[in-house]
Amino acid sequence: MADRPYEPDLPRTMKVRQKALRTGWTTGTCASAAAKAATEALTSQRPQDVVEVALPSGRRVTFAVDSCLIRADRAEAVVIKDAGDDPDVTHGARLTATASWRPEPGIELDGGIGVGVVTKPGLGLDLGGPAINPVPRKMIEQAVGESVDLKTRGVRVVISVPDGETMARKTTNKRLGILGGISILGTTGIVRPFSTASWRASVEQAVAVMAAQGEKTLVLCTGGRTEKGAMRLLPQLPGVCFVEVGDFTGAALRRAVEHGVRQVVFVGMAGKLTKLASGVLMTHYTRSRVDTALLAEITTSMGGSEELAGQVAEANTARHAYELWEAGGLLGRAGRELCRRVAGVLEQFAAEAAPESPGIAAQVVLVDFTGQRMIAMYGRLGR
Repeated sequence: MADRPYEPDLPRTMKVRQKALRTGWTTGTCASAAAKAATEALTSQRPQDVVEVALPSGRRVTFAVDSCLIRADRAEAVVIKDAGDDPDVTHGARLTATASWRPEPGIELDGGIGVGVVTKPGLGLDLGGPAINPVPRKMIEQAVGESVDLKTRGVRVVISVPDGETMARKTTNKRLGILGGISILGTTGIVRPFSTASWRASVEQAVAVMAAQGEKTLVLCTGGRTEKGAMRLLPQLPGVCFVEVGDFTGAALRRAVEHGVRQVVFVGMAGKLTKLASGVLMTHYTRSRVDTALLAEITTSMGGSEELAGQVAEANTARHAYELWEAGGLLGRAGRELCRRVAGVLEQFAAEAAPESPGIAAQVVLVDFTGQRMIAMYGRLGR
């Protein structure tokens, strides 16, 4: 079992209340607040200390303006991003908006320093334009429109993020073709700590970008270690083909068949593969458990003794079962059978997700717990 954090001895009647995780604000929300503050300052020629903007839900929220500068022809405002308790690389980013007048009515939105430039298709954004997603664009336009009548006046707004290029190095932006900075993101305007929704969205986006490059082989990896191992196994594939799928294998497969992807390679460790072989495609540890009975059945089918099968059935974890297979000289055969069953589940899921499509061919690789060494494989890689 996984190590548990130390807990002091407490009376059994005492309940320990966990502190609720604090929500935060997306870069899109902070950019809209900065844009409104800059436009208000440009219009009134007075610095702004506080600004109120609307979220996509209609809820209105208030932000402190960290700094606000007025020049003869423009105004600049900064709102600092608070991501709450989410481990967001853009927490503390200085979302900066510069507003100036333009001759034609309406808003012209552009990206400045630290905001990435789109260089690959598949993101739903103009090539060569700033990586400011559709919902944040609408939020910024609405916020600016609350300060000036855009039907009669024109405003140019440039969003920039000092240190955004450095922050982007910790993201997958470069692989997606977003260069030079971060993306201005958000669908609800709110960052929920450890958001599964945001990870799922990033997985689906990565698959869409891969497909837009004309690539037909998608490599799904459960994390950073397995991704590095997969890249060594398949050096002929460009980086855009490799996606850290986490727990969202089902979402990735649905998006893959939508885009006509024909080959999927899944690279993972024993725990994730066991869950997938059981037909569980949302593999988060809180939602699914490793089926050691399945591993015991594989043990028997691959010629393992009844004693070994019994030990595997009682294993604490998939890693424990893996170690039992290894000690019993069964790791290669049992590992390949596990991979074969996972491939069948993936292919069946894709067929059911899009019955009218030709389906996918799945290859599966079991790697060791460093993620670097291939233990077993089913299917031919890179065919």
